[in-house]
Amino acid sequence: MNYIGSKNRLTDFIKSNVKAVVPGDLSAKIFCDLFAGTGIIGRSFKPDVKTVIANDIEFYSYVLLQNYIGNHQQLDYQQYLDELNNLQGKKGFIYEFYSEGGKENRLYFSSENGQKIDAARIQLETWRENGIIIMNLYYFLLASIIESADKVANTASVYGAFLKNLKASAKKELEIQPASFDITQNPHEVHREDANSLISKIEGDILYLDPPYNARQYGANYHLLNTIAKYDTFVPQGKTGLRDYYRSSYCKTGEVRESFEALLREAKFQYIFLSYNNEGLMLKQRR
Repeated sequence: MNYIGSKNRLTDFIKSNVKAVVPGDLSAKIFCDLFAGTGIIGRSFKPDVKTVIANDIEFYSYVLLQNYIGNHQQLDYQQYLDELNNLQGKKGFIYEFYSEGGKENRLYFSSENGQKIDAARIQLETWRENGIIIMNLYYFLLASIIESADKVANTASVYGAFLKNLKASAKKELEIQPASFDITQNPHEVHREDANSLISKIEGDILYLDPPYNARQYGANYHLLNTIAKYDTFVPQGKTGLRDYYRSSYCKTGEVRESFEALLREAKFQYIFLSYNNEGLMLKQRR
């Protein structure tokens, strides 16, 4: 996924620095990724530590984390994935409000892909509501839909705007690919809470912090991923079809330093690692 602030390319660098500072084997350690996003860093430590605690306030992130971090045992998913891919498209919420040819004509997806997303989400919710699939499998399939839909989205990067014309990748037919995760012996924890609230309830060995560093709110930039994940009913607002979204204090110049200092005071971890842009709001703020 093309994600703002992703540490995908820095994973090896971060792991090597953690291992250089934390002595001994990590297999008995609890590792916490408090602002986890798509879970890249937590996923990289998952096979190496006893427990990963992953958290993010955004619902689409929570779904991805439930799959990539929370799921740790093999799932029998192929028949369900095949069925989702073979469904006939339906003109549902995503088609009508966010796709080519819909009543709002927001060009986030082609007509065909918008309908395929709707069909897959409707079917997945039917399976969940009727108890046909377990929640582990539900999160796996939903994460697969989100990741695959993102690959055919008609955006330059984030969902703050759509392109005027369908780009080449957006014209490709949506194929839901499996969101594969690492199998581990031990279970892991996934939370969806404000980081400053959760930090007082957890403890462990290694705390990795990657908070937002600028004024761009993730809930606005990735609002459509939240809509696909929740698949709820609301009235999309404005040209881009925004929904109500969470506003983080870490994206506010007047609040970020106080929030960060409060978080550190509550942290019950032996080692704390921070990723932060050298032009971030916290460093620009003056006392």
